[in-house]
Amino acid sequence: MNITFLGAAEGVTGSNFLVEGAGKKFLVDCGMFQGSKKEEDRNYDNFAFDVKEIDFVLLTHAHIDHSGRIPKLYVDGYRNPIYATKATCDLCSIMLPDSRTYPGNGN
Repeated sequence: MNITFLGAAEGVTGSNFLVEGAGKKFLVDCGMFQGSKKEEDRNYDNFAFDVKEIDFVLLTHAHIDHSGRIPKLYVDGYRNPIYATKATCDLCSIMLPDSRTYPGNGN
């Protein structure tokens, strides 16, 4: 198994971990970076992986620093499942359309 820390390492926002093993690739969280302009500009960076190779996303909870880049993931071509609790899904359905990485916001 290989785990790549793509956010929330040496910082507290942008939670995003790529897990690879047993022929699968999945993400744990896909969160926004928050703080300084330099940090927030990272939200528009390309992902460090091919989104079409990700088998699923495991979303731990709805906080924007854990879920906020999911709209960008979709815009970039991701179409596989996102696993989360019902409460997390309910909150994300309200929050993510307001995300600055949401395609409906002109970004």
